[in-house]
Amino acid sequence: MHAAALLIRPAGTADLGAVRALLRVTWHQVYDRILDPGRVEEIIGRWHAEALLTSQLDRPRSSFLVACDAGGVVGHGFAYMREPATLVISRLYVLPSHQGRGIGLRLLEALQERHPEAATLHLFTAAENPRAVAFYRREGFTLVEEGVEEGARVLHMEKSLPRPPA
Repeated sequence: MHAAALLIRPAGTADLGAVRALLRVTWHQVYDRILDPGRVEEIIGRWHAEALLTSQLDRPRSSFLVACDAGGVVGHGFAYMREPATLVISRLYVLPSHQGRGIGLRLLEALQERHPEAATLHLFTAAENPRAVAFYRREGFTLVEEGVEEGARVLHMEKSLPRPPA
């Protein structure tokens, strides 16, 4: 299905099972070759626990979005505002079967549109995920710092946004 047939909307409690399933698939796709699959499953259990995701649905100054096609949830994005005027893209994932169709870009744009006060976008991605790194570089993100999260090397990247005229 073409990305134009997508519906991007705020997620609800009924979406959490599909979001968790999407996160499990995408995390194993990327991290199984970097970390032990058992370790990946343990991290998923903590980082994407149902209680944590539920608490994020209505978090102030944040957006918890899903991208849906006729088959259901195919993408997910979560972002929150941090001072000074920084939108932290905490999660941006698309099912492997739907990658390369513009869904990630549409989710990224939707997150930005929901937070017009943001002057900067910030995220981190696995250094050993060349597809994600290339996507973020194409979208204007630059490397600001390298680090390690849960045993994987990560790249912290940022993008400055144009300021609307005063």
